[in-house]
Amino acid sequence: MKKITEAAHPDLGLRALARELGVSATALYRHFPNKNALLDALALEALNRLGHNQAVAARAAGGGREGFVEVGITYVQWAVENPAMVRLIYDRVGKVDLDSDDPTAMGEAFLQLRKGIVALMPDDMSGERRTIAALHAWSLVHGLAMLILDGQVEYDPDMVRNVVQATDLANC
Repeated sequence: MKKITEAAHPDLGLRALARELGVSATALYRHFPNKNALLDALALEALNRLGHNQAVAARAAGGGREGFVEVGITYVQWAVENPAMVRLIYDRVGKVDLDSDDPTAMGEAFLQLRKGIVALMPDDMSGERRTIAALHAWSLVHGLAMLILDGQVEYDPDMVRNVVQATDLANC
């Protein structure tokens, strides 16, 4: 049986989750009141892992515009490597507040997006323009990741880099 994290459309039943974790299904209820609470926690953990990888990539690139480009590239690469987690995230995440800087609510990945936008855009830029820029950047990398995951576009790291680098947030 394929691990849940490796499946394109995983079986997220409690029994399958418990089996993968090596515990009984009833043991899961000791930590989570219901399946939805467990899936919400898994989605937030996935967002935090993605965000951690993005932060590492941004620091390695030296921050600034190059760091923000690496945040986007890492998003696509992580999605390709973790398709089940990406699908879980967006099955569970409700309306997103791109102005939030609370990672406990939105996950570390959204905090990385917000940090990158704030770092790249002038201090006198309106909050609305920063929100538009964040939505633009997120839409680009998420759309590209989904096109790859759904088989419309073949994954090519060089192509991903070129597409992400082509983004000019100054025009948002």
